[in-house]
Formats: sequence, structure tokens, C-alpha cells
Amino acid sequence: MADTFLLVDIGNTCIKLVFSRPDELGTSYALPTKAQHTADSLGLSLLQLLSLNGLTAADIALCACCSVVPDVNSLFREACLRYLGKKPLAFPGDFEIDMVNGYERPHEVGADRLLAAYAARKLWPEPESLISVDYGTATTFDCVAGSTYLGGLICPGLYSSRTALASGTAKLPRISIDFTDSQAIIGRSTVTSMNHGFLFGFAAMTEGLCERLKAQLPGSTFVIGTGGVARELSGICGAFDAVRSDLILEGLRILAAGSAS
Repeated sequence: MADTFLLVDIGNTCIKLVFSRPDELGTSYALPTKAQHTADSLGLSLLQLLSLNGLTAADIALCACCSVVPDVNSLFREACLRYLGKKPLAFPGDFEIDMVNGYERPHEVGADRLLAAYAARKLWPEPESLISVDYGTATTFDCVAGSTYLGGLICPGLYSSRTALASGTAKLPRISIDFTDSQAIIGRSTVTSMNHGFLFGFAAMTEGLCERLKAQLPGSTFVIGTGGVARELSGICGAFDAVRSDLILEGLRILAAGSAS
């Protein structure tokens, strides 16, 4: 009996996907969003990853996606139909969640932000308030009180900031971010100055903004880090109570399990 879910998080930088069981995620994979994809190229990538995991299309019970890139949605839908014989479900349109969207204009909330907040509440039901901090192309802070999504903050992303700085200045290089240092130092080279500026600057931004948001939230507040560099930053950032790298995929897993039951 087919009991595997194909879950896909289509972000501005990466298409992250995982073959999941109802009760746990498997290994996630990433494809570049900005590549010149076609439905066939995506479909063939899906078949290769299925084979890598010892699976076939017949093992897939359900496909579900969360996307903030509309142009890729139709390609992914066509790839699933053509290569897997499955019509993918999309969040939020094909799922109901037991969370109130308290945004002033609810339709303006990114699907990824709402789904991360929903997943955080399902995984951590006890704290009165939650903050999900997602490090993606942008860094987003999303707040939940009880069963209500309140909104949050949208800040620059670490890697997009690095790219913008290198492209907008005449002499600063594009550096590789090194996460090995645990203490900020006074940089005595351009690379060290930039690396520590990015790392400890984003750690301090996270700590400071979480404290400011906590002051506006009721009761105890639990902070979850997610996204690309959350685990690496957790070693130098004291804001996190937990790190769950694939919170959006976890939300899709929870919804898919409920839909398939």
C-alpha cells in the first residue's frame, strides 16, 4: 500500500522536497528555483530522486506543495501529473487549518509564513505564544498567540544581503560565509570583518527582535529557528528554544497525514 508523501516547498532560492512518512520527514533535497526548469526537467528529477530512495511512482500516496513562486507552480503540477500520475495538493487552497489568520489583509500573508506558524503550533502546543524565525531569501519573524497567527516582521536574508553588498560596492568581495567561529572579533582583514559582520550581525538582529516581539506577546513565548542557516546560527544566537530546519515541510507532512487518514 502506498504510504509515502512527496512534499515540496517552492521558495525563491530553492525547491526543497522530501519523501515523507506520515509520522516523520525523510532526507530533504534541494533544486535551484531560478534554473530554467520545464515540467519534464522537474519530472525527471523526481524520478531520479525516487530511484535514489528505492521508490517508484506507485509508492506515492499524495503530493503536496507550498509555493511562493507562482511561475513554478504550474510546472510542478504538470510534472506530478505526467510522471507520477498524481495531482498535487497546494497550501493553502487545498487544506483547512485550525488557525485564525489575524493579518490585516489575510491574503497578503506568504503561504510559507503561515504554514511555518501552523507547523510550529502543532509541534509545540503548550506555550501560550510562539515566534518562528525563518532564514530564507528573506528572514521572517512570525508570531502566534494561542491559535491565532498575528503577523510578524520581514527582514533581509543573510545570503541575499551578502550578494547585495558585494554587487553594490566597488571593493568589497563576495565571500563564503564561515560558521566555525563562536565569538565575534575585531576583524583585521576584509574577509573576517565581513564574515563576522554577517554572522554576529544576524545573530544579534535575531536576539534583539525576538526580545522586542516577546514584549508584545502574551504569556511565555517559545522561539523556533528554521530555514537554511538556523542550525548554524543557533551556536552563536541565544534566541532559540528549538531549531527545526524544515518547518514548512513539517507543516505539509502534518496536513498530508490528516488528508490521507
